[in-house]
Amino acid sequence: MAFEDLQAEIGLLLTELDGEQGDRHEIYLRIRQMLDTMKAEGLPLPQDLVELEKALEAEFSSETGDGPNGG
Repeated sequence: MAFEDLQAEIGLLLTELDGEQGDRHEIYLRIRQMLDTMKAEGLPLPQDLVELEKALEAEFSSETGDGPNGG
């Protein structure tokens, strides 16, 4: 996937997340997939996107009890 395509997809996801137009969990999964793609292609990872992915991961872990203290 071209870097420009990834940038466009990131912009779309952030718009959906801000507007609550999509399922937050689905958006989280798509962000993870994009970060994995960027890693595989050797592209630099945007730090703000990495932090957003971690925040969403923590949110969903706490909701399901799958976090470090959950279970």
